[in-house]
Amino acid sequence: MTAGASASTALGRTIELQRVGCELAGSDLYARVLAAVARDVDDGGPCRQVLEPYAEAPVGDAILLRLLAGVHALVLDGTLEELAGHYPSVGGTPGPDLGAAFVRAVGAHVPGLASVMDSGVQTNEPGRSVALLCGFLAEHRPGLPIRVLEIGASAGLNLLFDHYHYRSAGWSFGPPDSQLRFDDPWVGRPPAARGPIEVVERRGCDVDPIDPSSPAGVQRLRSFVWPDQLPRLARLDAALAVAAAHPVEIDRAHAVGWLRERLAEPPPGVVTVVSHSIMFQYLSQPDRSELLDLLERAGARATAATPLVWLRMEPGGEQAEVRTTSWPGGRTRLVARSSYHGPPVASLL
Repeated sequence: MTAGASASTALGRTIELQRVGCELAGSDLYARVLAAVARDVDDGGPCRQVLEPYAEAPVGDAILLRLLAGVHALVLDGTLEELAGHYPSVGGTPGPDLGAAFVRAVGAHVPGLASVMDSGVQTNEPGRSVALLCGFLAEHRPGLPIRVLEIGASAGLNLLFDHYHYRSAGWSFGPPDSQLRFDDPWVGRPPAARGPIEVVERRGCDVDPIDPSSPAGVQRLRSFVWPDQLPRLARLDAALAVAAAHPVEIDRAHAVGWLRERLAEPPPGVVTVVSHSIMFQYLSQPDRSELLDLLERAGARATAATPLVWLRMEPGGEQAEVRTTSWPGGRTRLVARSSYHGPPVASLL
């Protein structure tokens, strides 16, 4: 067990689970950093000081990602020159002193890092649009436009799914001149279905939305990208350019109340699509139950003229799974499997 003796504690188990998750997702840098964090927690160092108030937090709260992003933000703004030398996101190369440098960085900024730990995770990964596209295509109804309501939308980058370009041999979707292009993002065949999909309304909510047009918002979004995953960072920057040309409205609101208002009177002749990606774990158990009940009741009211679709990309073990439930009828199906940050995506259409 890489994390050592701390793996016998709740905090140690959380660190180890996140370390393994980073390793499986291809981030050797964060896997190494979290091994150092585990040792420092064992030794009663600064990482323990920052993390201990959250020792009993559920794994789904992703407290390690909060710490990692807080430190990455300091690297991105030029505060941590030593650690920057190890971070590819700013031109560095991970060296043998990476873990120790990270712990020293935490030790030098304990009060500031402690203050950001209460902020939620904001991984607005536009690569997830590839997986979500499978759901939009699966539930596409020729002749009916859609309105998309995204809960936990962060900066709203996945609301712009149809403004990105996806292509493989003999298959494409979205504007060819888009600044965000996904070349051969599929494992196996691309989706059997195609658009075009007409989006007549797109809107989202988040308890702490990010303004992608502000320097602070851009920095926060970039801080949640793992520093050794440069293709993800390039995707984010391209999506931000698209968002600048096609701004979307994200309301500061809790998911259940916001959604209840928008599902009360669905417009006729439009497919309402409620979407979310890797956010269900951040809801409290009462909110999860209330959200599921809300969707069931709205689905029971759906008609052929006011159809409803619930599209979600959520954890399914080592991969994420994309499922849709459509009303009338309440049919649920698995439409894709994906890495947690997007491509490669296996379409099941």
